[in-house]
Amino acid sequence: MEDLDDVITAVGPRLRALRAQREVTLAELSATTGISVSTLSRLESGQRRPNLELLLPLARAYEVPLDELVGAPHTGDPRVHMRPVSTAHGATIIPLTRRAGGVQAYKHIIPGTPPDAVPTPKTHEGYEWVYVLDGRLRLVLGDQDLILVPGEAAEFDTRAPHWFGSADSQPVEMLSLFGRQGERAHVRARSVPQGS
Repeated sequence: MEDLDDVITAVGPRLRALRAQREVTLAELSATTGISVSTLSRLESGQRRPNLELLLPLARAYEVPLDELVGAPHTGDPRVHMRPVSTAHGATIIPLTRRAGGVQAYKHIIPGTPPDAVPTPKTHEGYEWVYVLDGRLRLVLGDQDLILVPGEAAEFDTRAPHWFGSADSQPVEMLSLFGRQGERAHVRARSVPQGS
């Protein structure tokens, strides 16, 4: 019975982490699922026990299997099947990691930006590292307005106002590593002897 209690206790933090990862407010989630803001808040804080009536609409809203919400052990097919997430601005985000907490990896496919688009920088806790795969990425970071091309990378504290999108009408593809608690990406390289 203790195992079941542990599973149920872990649902709230998992729901909170998933909502933060998707950058969705309680009010937005409430509008999508039909579950009241207070019930969602109590679920995330562990003051309300989860049940199927609450978890099914949440799984649908987040487009994840119910197993992922409750932390059920993986069985059967060992392949990782990541589900892409579409944003309100037409971007597609593909999670590349499954574990909760720590540094998370994503692939972003951002559609071309209309010439009259106005960046809306945001701030939040964490640290981010981005690497451009294809296209031209416009990164607005504080008072800097930068264009990154394939092979270029940037890293920044997400408490600084930031926004990224395509630098032109063409889509851009990028990888991002994000640490919610401010973890930075540490790159170690082995030196190569000259003449190799």
